[in-house]
Amino acid sequence: RWSRVMAEPGYRAVSRRESRSLAGYKHACHVMLFAAEPAKLFGKIPLRFALLMQMRFDGKIGFPGGFVDLRDGSLEDGLNRELSEELGCDHKLLRVSEADYASSHATEALLQKVVAHFYTKRITLDELRKVELAAVQAKDHGREVMGIIRVPLYTLRDGFGGLPAFMTNTFIGNAKDQLVDALRTLKLLSEAELQSAISASRVG
Repeated sequence: RWSRVMAEPGYRAVSRRESRSLAGYKHACHVMLFAAEPAKLFGKIPLRFALLMQMRFDGKIGFPGGFVDLRDGSLEDGLNRELSEELGCDHKLLRVSEADYASSHATEALLQKVVAHFYTKRITLDELRKVELAAVQAKDHGREVMGIIRVPLYTLRDGFGGLPAFMTNTFIGNAKDQLVDALRTLKLLSEAELQSAISASRVG
């Protein structure tokens, strides 16, 4: 159900099973957490969904997660350990499972060979708010993670504010492509809205 082509140069789609047999690759797992958001900005602009990303220590935008060691268990075990450190959530509040798996992409374009595994998990708005509150008390807050942010899934009347402006940020790895692919595949935005935001972000 997920796109097999990513725009980020140097990344190629691989299956979950194939990724486990790649020799000499490090594995990174990240998750997109989102929830339906009925509120309106200024009482007019529908927010539709609250979708979490984070500002990293290097000033780049990415999803919660990180590198995992397959010797210690499954991909999901490693991801949940990373989420505990970055978001401060216990497993009762948030636990990612194989059912949340979306895609994997391998690259040799970085300093080390990496397989980027991506997950998406829909939670309730109350659960998402609890994640946000817990994140400021997390072990990595203010160190590896500068803060959790919500992605604006709207475009303002000027045609640039909102999602187009957000997409001009610098993203880590293929996180921007993961975001776009998730918005498209999960139908959080229409294709017309998504293409319009992408085009506007390039014009600036």
